Amino acid sequence: MSIPVPKTAMVLAAGLGTRMRPLTDDTPKPLIRVREKALMDRVLDPLAAAGVERAIVNVHYLADQVEAHVRARTDMEIIISDERGEVLETGGALAKARPLLGEDPILVANTDAFWAPEMTDPIVGLAGAFDPAAMDALLLVADTGRTLGFDGAGDFFRDEAGHLTRRGEAASAPFAYCGLRIIKPQLYDAMPVERFSALKVWDQLIPQQRLCGHVLDAFWLHVGDPGALKDAEMWLACHGG
Repeated sequence: MSIPVPKTAMVLAAGLGTRMRPLTDDTPKPLIRVREKALMDRVLDPLAAAGVERAIVNVHYLADQVEAHVRARTDMEIIISDERGEVLETGGALAKARPLLGEDPILVANTDAFWAPEMTDPIVGLAGAFDPAAMDALLLVADTGRTLGFDGAGDFFRDEAGHLTRRGEAASAPFAYCGLRIIKPQLYDAMPVERFSALKVWDQLIPQQRLCGHVLDAFWLHVGDPGALKDAEMWLACHGG
């Protein structure tokens, strides 16, 4: 049984952007522009178009800039989760924001990757594939052969039922996490507000077969460093993005 597109999203915008230096010396990574459009807007725009009504945005590095940028949006309610005094990573951020997330499934989005063209189909498809009875988290994953800017060996294996397992000691895996997922916020009910990665939660779900993957049917661009930024701009220039 699938669900409608969640009305709430958690948008992760607190990273230090160290790999993007020197571009991030004075500009937070989510506000780095790719062909004149901020990275985080390449995430927020399709979320709003898909029906997301409120976004919880966490802030830390150059927080004032990020906060001012997102508060200028008029297409969704923006709620700031202030992490100025701490570095919490992708798991701790959700634990801190847990009182803001509600009880229904939510979207969680990174701000350093996007798909092209920036249509709503991947978001709608992710919601359509999320079965609360069979899974607690559903990750959007990309075929590593349809990516730009991703230089890793892959993150996951995926079986015919959609269950994910980590690459572990294998030399490579066919799927990379795309930076968008649907989760049950209750996963973070008992998690401490401290620095930890979302991998800690995923590793608890994998043996229970409660972590699943939905394959992205689009080209995925990961913008992790200045070289990847240039590549993304060239790719978009050639493909009308």
